[in-house]
Amino acid sequence: MFGALVGSFLNVLILRMPKGENFVSERSHCPKCDKLIYWYENIPIISYLFLRGKCSGCKNKISIQYPAVELFTGVVCLALAPSFISVEKLASFLFYFSVACAFIVHFIIDLKHKILPDGINIYLAILFISSSALSRPYEFWLIGGLVGFLFPLAITYIFYLLKNQVGLGGGDIKLYGALGIFLGPMGVLHNIFMSCMLGSLISIPLLSFKIIDRKTPVPFGPFIILAAVIQIYFPSFYQSIVEYISGPSL
Repeated sequence: MFGALVGSFLNVLILRMPKGENFVSERSHCPKCDKLIYWYENIPIISYLFLRGKCSGCKNKISIQYPAVELFTGVVCLALAPSFISVEKLASFLFYFSVACAFIVHFIIDLKHKILPDGINIYLAILFISSSALSRPYEFWLIGGLVGFLFPLAITYIFYLLKNQVGLGGGDIKLYGALGIFLGPMGVLHNIFMSCMLGSLISIPLLSFKIIDRKTPVPFGPFIILAAVIQIYFPSFYQSIVEYISGPSL
């Protein structure tokens, strides 16, 4: 229930942040007819089923994204919830759940609008600094953040000089910088490699089947986030990937 309620708020962020709208005090309303949504029409998942996926005012179809995000956030919350409550486990849960929520918002906004809002990147950076500063030497997270930001920035600048085109967007570079704070210098370099590999695995078939062409902008944020999810939430699997790529030690 808690995760689904948070997912409902994530939907508000996904809808309003790209438009620069107020997502704190303004009440929920239908984006088509501006009808205010009553409290009983705003119950996660249940209200969507009760309304049969349509606005009670204008009968405009409600996107399946809303219950999907609520359900997915609930599942993530359940998966991350500790088996018993303690101060340390609660703090760890809140951290990893907060990061997951930021990833969900980033992922969907980038798919729909091809942007990664600065507000979410700043939020992630604050979360990662608060965690890394307490558990890692400052060289780890400081150098990691610098490598995550400056390395993609340099590559993008060189690409622009050679091709007169922007390779990575500013939001992608800032996301790399935020991740570098938590993953460290080697970890964020691994993320850059993995996200580029994931991007190639998806983009090459799309190009081959002419679903997109070379001029079609492809949001890169989801690939960065998928690589980060592997690194942060599946560390054993991530380590096996690193060992496989590195090859047997001599």
